[in-house]
Amino acid sequence: MTWDLTSYFPAFDGPEMRGFKQALRDDVSTLIQTATALPQLNKASAAGWEDILLRSEDLSRRMSHLGSYVSCLASSDGRNEAYLREESEITRIRAELAKVRIELLSAFKNLSDPAFVEFSALPSLAGARNYLNRLREEAGHSMSSEQEVLATELGIDGIQAWGQLYNTISSKLEFDMVLADGSRKRLPMSQRRSLLDDPDRRVRRAAFEGGNLAWQSIEDTAASALNAIAGARLTLNRHRGVNHFLDIALFQAAITRKTLDAMFDALLANIEIPRSILRFKAKLMGLSALAWYDLGAPLDLPQESPRSWDKAVTTVGESFLRAYPALGDFFRKCVVKQNWVDWEPRPGKRPGGFCTTSMLSKESRIFMTYNESLGDVLTLAHESGHAYHGFLMRDVRPHARGYPMTLAETASTFGEQVLMNGLLEDPAVGDQQKALILDIEVGHGAIYLLDIPVRYEFEKAVYEERANGPLSVSRLKELMTETQRHVLGETLETGGEDPYFWASKLHFYITGLTFYNFPYTFGYLLSRALYNLFAREGETFLPKYEEFLRLAGSDTAENVVKKTIGADLQKPEFWAESIRSLEQPLIELQALAPKVMDLGE
Repeated sequence: MTWDLTSYFPAFDGPEMRGFKQALRDDVSTLIQTATALPQLNKASAAGWEDILLRSEDLSRRMSHLGSYVSCLASSDGRNEAYLREESEITRIRAELAKVRIELLSAFKNLSDPAFVEFSALPSLAGARNYLNRLREEAGHSMSSEQEVLATELGIDGIQAWGQLYNTISSKLEFDMVLADGSRKRLPMSQRRSLLDDPDRRVRRAAFEGGNLAWQSIEDTAASALNAIAGARLTLNRHRGVNHFLDIALFQAAITRKTLDAMFDALLANIEIPRSILRFKAKLMGLSALAWYDLGAPLDLPQESPRSWDKAVTTVGESFLRAYPALGDFFRKCVVKQNWVDWEPRPGKRPGGFCTTSMLSKESRIFMTYNESLGDVLTLAHESGHAYHGFLMRDVRPHARGYPMTLAETASTFGEQVLMNGLLEDPAVGDQQKALILDIEVGHGAIYLLDIPVRYEFEKAVYEERANGPLSVSRLKELMTETQRHVLGETLETGGEDPYFWASKLHFYITGLTFYNFPYTFGYLLSRALYNLFAREGETFLPKYEEFLRLAGSDTAENVVKKTIGADLQKPEFWAESIRSLEQPLIELQALAPKVMDLGE
């Protein structure tokens, strides 16, 4: 591993870690017993429930520390059985801690408005009002304590086990890549993502076809996992009185249906903007339309050489410092000097990337696989944006740190924008690299505005059909290709669909959150709106941006945005303005690309 995890614990399964875990287990057990013995929340029991909330907050802080550490280890080496066992053990401890929340839901279930207002006003709970509001809202759709405990315990060997099964299989999965000269390479699946972004279409096709053959070999397992995860959620929704499966996603995203509809209404009205990006990309490739594996392809500029890891670190650091000095200083002092990133490509690593933060040590770690592409440099900036968000919230109480994914993805995509604009403003950057950066900017726009909606529409259709029974592998493939065709229209070449995208996209198998898709589009467009304000207002905007990040877990997404930048997320025009902001970089790319690619006018 290339990151340093010793600030978590000196050694895996050493005396410090074992002692920490045992103390956490004991304290969770004691708190469950105390909470179970308390009557429902009233004047007489208010002090007891106040104590439960404060002690659960401390346990959440410690749980985040242990969970973050173990997820780092298991992701970096998915073949290490000791790490995988520990990951399963963390799942069980987390499930036990969830029982405290179950008792809190029961306590709040029938609480009157005046009693709730009075309890929320306790000085010790200052700053936790949003957490309490959400707790009360969730309580309205909770089952009895006994049923919720049963659901939690069954979840360990049910829905969570299916997600874990997918993680284990995907981390061990390898694929054969047959190159144009007939040679064959066997590679871990974690490297496929970068290969699909290769400028050479032959490389992309080889990675796509070889990868899909590997996914085909486990299609029945993946389909079983997807069906089980969706089925378990639908069953719990029915017993909890949840009217629609999207209600849970909206609650987790801290937005209203009106906001979600406003975003997608704006996208539908302006869908020709991202489609025009794909048309231009196809033209540059000499194609009439694109295959799915072409969506992330950069400009084919042979002069571009691979970027070493040290070069990537320098590129991100200098761009951050130029555009946003505080972010650059954080990146240099924390992310780089304290070795927060595991970047090395190697067998056994899980696919994808993430940033995880310990609320106890107030540190983050970034997981990614670096394959020397500009897209990987962007991933480093993306995940560093997440880490900076955690840094700004380091002194915020745990009950005010549970920000939704809609706002979490804003910080990361803002980090990407800072990197790209920092590079574009660097006088040392020539036309060739500027074209590459503009290509990435508009290309990412197409991904967020077309690829992500494909995931959303597909998952929505899966849940609608899953209510009537499991979906077969053939139906999942059919549904995925139909959705890709519907969203991308004629920009997707006939036969160029990816029928196994439902199997290869790990986001469909995340069990902690449902609909792990539309928040990416939400965060992308919101971050563009924020960055456009930054471009207009300069450094005077940054205090508002940092306050936005600090408040992310303290209110609904709509209210956080309203308080900090005064915008209304329920109006389609807000989203439309961000979508239209992609037109200018596309115009610039259309003017620059013929020069650097020697295509002529």
